[in-house]
Amino acid sequence: SLDITVRVDGEIVHRAWALNEATVEKGPDTQMIELSIGIDDRPVSTFGCDGAILATPTGSTAYAFSAGGPIVWPDVEALLMVPISAHALFAKPLVTGPSSVIAVEHVARHPGESAVLWCDGRVELDLPSGAHIEACRSAQPLTLARMQRGPFSDRLVRKFQLPVDGWRGPAGEAS
Repeated sequence: SLDITVRVDGEIVHRAWALNEATVEKGPDTQMIELSIGIDDRPVSTFGCDGAILATPTGSTAYAFSAGGPIVWPDVEALLMVPISAHALFAKPLVTGPSSVIAVEHVARHPGESAVLWCDGRVELDLPSGAHIEACRSAQPLTLARMQRGPFSDRLVRKFQLPVDGWRGPAGEAS
């Protein structure tokens, strides 16, 4: 899970929590927003987009997947940043280590440009220009119950109804 902190002018104005993802998205009357992305207090890129998704491995098969992000196996300890409809050459999904802090800053370039913070599909906060949103791995791990056992690969094939015809497994093994 993710702990989310929002700062405006250096002051914490909001804290939130997300199991799958937190997203910074353009507001309802905004065509595109400008976001700056940073990892571990270092700038990485700035681009115009519809938003950015900050996700956990659990959330990698949800909104992040729909936006072109990678599928991350649940036993991989990582955080993801996936741009949404970005207008830039280097606006690609990023996968960081579990101790990284991913930051997104709303850099309003035009009057009236608005952005919104969502956590697991719920509106959390309208973001003013200059808002600094940080996502990090929650200190308290969340334990999920599995109703069916089996490899993640099998669950993935079922969930997305992936074609697996032709798979023969390791050489010499009959299927």
